[in-house]
Amino acid sequence: MFWTFKEWFWLERFWLPPTIKWSDLEDHDGLVYVKPSHLYMTIPYAFLLLIIRRVFEKFVASPLAKSFGIKETVRKVTPNTVLENFFKHSTRQPMQTDIYGLAKKCNLTERQVERWFRSRRNQERPSRMKKFQEACWRFAFYLVITVAGVAFLYDKPWLYDLWEVWNGYPKQPLLLSQYWYYILEMSFYWSLLFRLGFDVKRKDFLAHIIHHLAAISLMSFSWCANYIRSGTLVMIVHDVADIWLESAKMFSYAGWTQTCNTLFFIFSAIFFISRLIIFPFWILYCTLILPMYYLEPFFSYIFLNLQLMILQVLHLYWGYYILKMLNRCIFMKNIQDVRSDDEDYEEEEEEEEEEEDGTKGKEMDCLKNGLGAERHLIPNGQHSC
Repeated sequence: MFWTFKEWFWLERFWLPPTIKWSDLEDHDGLVYVKPSHLYMTIPYAFLLLIIRRVFEKFVASPLAKSFGIKETVRKVTPNTVLENFFKHSTRQPMQTDIYGLAKKCNLTERQVERWFRSRRNQERPSRMKKFQEACWRFAFYLVITVAGVAFLYDKPWLYDLWEVWNGYPKQPLLLSQYWYYILEMSFYWSLLFRLGFDVKRKDFLAHIIHHLAAISLMSFSWCANYIRSGTLVMIVHDVADIWLESAKMFSYAGWTQTCNTLFFIFSAIFFISRLIIFPFWILYCTLILPMYYLEPFFSYIFLNLQLMILQVLHLYWGYYILKMLNRCIFMKNIQDVRSDDEDYEEEEEEEEEEEDGTKGKEMDCLKNGLGAERHLIPNGQHSC
């Protein structure tokens, strides 16, 4: 059964143009061609990247975050068995009737129960340190892979002449630079996919899963069908904008608002140029129109362009969010990631304000009784230090 499926899956008519056989892509005369078995290495390399990421976050990102004034905060919640069981086994957002019953059971006020649940929800929110570490790691990788991509491509003729992408296809030998560019990029997306359950979750969590799977599927398929030249162009177009986004996030978490805004404007400009202009009018033109001058339409050609069109839909999806953030920045003078959980963000701010108000209230009570904030007597005509 398995071997029958394998033979059917690798039928030449699914992957290669008519009249081309797999035997035509066997290594010969020192020329090496792509093989599906090469992709097996992306999994161990993905786990290696996870190890490197762990070391990077501990010894590079954390000290850098601390130099920006970001501290590892521990949100403490008063232990309460009844409320904890309700939080874990019932709901994180209790109804008013639930709050009333829990307050009676725990001998607390309804306000105290509401604040406990708000504090407990905030306790599970990722800290700024964690967000900074993730952004810093992605920034470092995108920077390295973009520089490497430029170094790999700057002297390649298909970067400047799109007709060269299809010259001699599919009998195009694999270059060592192309091998490492593909393998590292795919390994990185595998590592992001493996970490999705542990990284910061946002509203576009599902879109991220689709994006990572689409990216891996697209790169795997383009590798097996030897669309390496067009694949490298797709990768460089995508990576060049991500550097600016991750750097903007880093400065946002550090509280450097003006620097964050500047970097985000740069990212937005590069994003719209690279993914909404260059990608559809350059990359898609290269993969959809130019092959027709060399080849008759075949299955892998159709499937490749279908995946690229799905990717373009995701570009439009994220472009919508970017426009919302730009609107917030221009008219509200504030960039907050609209994909974040706004409700929890507001709850945390509200909780901090309540704590401040409570502290001020205690200070006022003490002052009214002639006591300082630390409940020390304040002599008449003097101020506490």
